[in-house]
Amino acid sequence: MSTSDHDKPLLGITLMLGFCLLAPFGDSLAKLLGPEMAVGQLVTLRFAFQALILVPLTLATRRVWRMSRVEFGFVVLRTLLHIAGISLMFSALLYLPLADAVAIAFVMPFIMLLLGYWFLGEEVGVRRFTACAVGFAGTLLVVQPAFTDIGWPALLPLGVALVFSLFMLVTRRIAGTTDPIGMQAVSALIALALLVPVMALTPAGLLPELDWVAPNARGWTLIVMMGTAGTFAHLLMTWSLRYAPASTLAPMQYLEIPFATAVGFAIFGDLPGALATVGIAITIGAGLYIVIRERAMFRARPPAPQAMHSGTPPAG
Repeated sequence: MSTSDHDKPLLGITLMLGFCLLAPFGDSLAKLLGPEMAVGQLVTLRFAFQALILVPLTLATRRVWRMSRVEFGFVVLRTLLHIAGISLMFSALLYLPLADAVAIAFVMPFIMLLLGYWFLGEEVGVRRFTACAVGFAGTLLVVQPAFTDIGWPALLPLGVALVFSLFMLVTRRIAGTTDPIGMQAVSALIALALLVPVMALTPAGLLPELDWVAPNARGWTLIVMMGTAGTFAHLLMTWSLRYAPASTLAPMQYLEIPFATAVGFAIFGDLPGALATVGIAITIGAGLYIVIRERAMFRARPPAPQAMHSGTPPAG
């Protein structure tokens, strides 16, 4: 990445705003389709459109999508985590309002901080540990009323957060040596190679989550929109990190929660309850504190090459 690329923060911020708008819109389409189609079908079609968009783009722009055996192994692991994360999110949206599901999943930055401390030996001070505890408490305020209403499915976004935390750790491991768009194109092909045989070979009715239903015209319209929104949301996030550092963009990612609230209200008429609203505010505040604290710690360190990463759950 050239130095001039990082000298366009306004462009990077604009692209991240596009991600924050597209990601909840794509999730809302999955929520609309959820009662009509099984999760396995939705996830398979989601990756099919990712392949249809990114493979031709990778070939047309002559991007590098060949990789070493070790890199390929990490991409396979990353793809498995991506499949699991999207599947859990789509399942959560069957039960939860869009804003609640997104807000609970934003416990991910706290999980990533703890995973970095436990497994990567990253330094985490008392104040950031305290912010993690406060953020978890805010998330529980969102989970509690949902758990009372629907039971264990309210915990699905916590699974999303854990899976995507591992997803981002793997992404950090290979971000510096692989082209992001080429990697996502390869990932889409790997996902289809895994999902299509499973969907095709599972007898109808054996696992309802893997049943296949022929979409009608409305269904295909929503599927195309979902696949396109999810894929371009990924591209916007990737490109935003090309033009502005992650430390600049990280606070903006929390805009996805109010955007998800607006989209959820516009399409489904859903608004978070009073307790959930307080929990969302606490989660955002704690997350922003961690972002600001990490930025201060980063500035205090000697200059070093910055790996591209993001704390946002990838769009469905």
